[in-house]
Amino acid sequence: MMLNRLHVKLAGMLEFRHFKLIAAVADTGSLAAASRQLHLTSSALSHQLRDAEERLGVQLFQRRQRRLLLTGSGEKLLLSARRVLNEVAQAEAICRANPQDDLLRLSTGCYTVYGWLPPILGRWQAEHPRVELRIVLEATRQPLGALLNGELDLALTTDVPPQARLAQTALFEDELMLVVPENHALAQRGHATAEDLAREHLLTYAAPREQLDVFTRVLWPAGIEPHRVSPVPLTEALIELVRGGIGVTALPQWMLPDQSPGLRTIRLTPRGIRRRWSAVTRASRQRPAPLTHFIQLLRERFSAPDATGPRAASRRRGERPLSHTRRET
Repeated sequence: MMLNRLHVKLAGMLEFRHFKLIAAVADTGSLAAASRQLHLTSSALSHQLRDAEERLGVQLFQRRQRRLLLTGSGEKLLLSARRVLNEVAQAEAICRANPQDDLLRLSTGCYTVYGWLPPILGRWQAEHPRVELRIVLEATRQPLGALLNGELDLALTTDVPPQARLAQTALFEDELMLVVPENHALAQRGHATAEDLAREHLLTYAAPREQLDVFTRVLWPAGIEPHRVSPVPLTEALIELVRGGIGVTALPQWMLPDQSPGLRTIRLTPRGIRRRWSAVTRASRQRPAPLTHFIQLLRERFSAPDATGPRAASRRRGERPLSHTRRET
């Protein structure tokens, strides 16, 4: 019943990313050109467009001679999208014109990061008591977009594509694993494939599919959709639903409790799905001293010989952590 209510809540509501997509496709005439503008893959945009049309129950574009042209409904929605995007752009300009060095706005690409972040935050806050720390939870699912829009000062996230407007500091590396009940048919396998997932009830975070690695790096490249997909908002709920035999999920090992009775983790694909976590800032802005110090504490945290948390978990599994000497790009 809980999962059904989640589906109902998400249906019918467009998000800011949908307005950006509609405007970009209308301006460029194709998903390929829009993908370059929005820094997303054409496949991700295709799924995003289909999601918008399914939520509204109307077709927004039609293909004519290799171009995507707006339908009547699409034209009406584009007018609203332009207004929304213009208002947001004006708000961003105001923010950029009044930068605050006494404020650090932080978000991450995953809520579970807040499990190991507090000790670092506490140490940093003790040394910068006059700087306000603001954790922007609503930017968790799209931290890079929020960063580029001037809504954040720092994002902790994975696999950041090369981008001239962003500066990255490497932190650690993890591997996405398939979590299954201990009595599951896949539990004794060395790895799981996209074809294996086609028969499964896949439990995921309540996020757009283009933001989930299990779709963008495992399922979509193979052209496969799982038998059933249910979004779940909390990591703890994902783990307990898998333990109860409701389905399977994809998580890095460090998100699981130290003791995980009733669960098994196996690799996704023969080579595994590795992810690189980085601290990301805007490249165009000179870093204030508090922000620079915060990133320094993060690097020290994941390079220390007695480090605990994600890196230590990686070491226990024999995984290779990222070198902390990698230069910013």
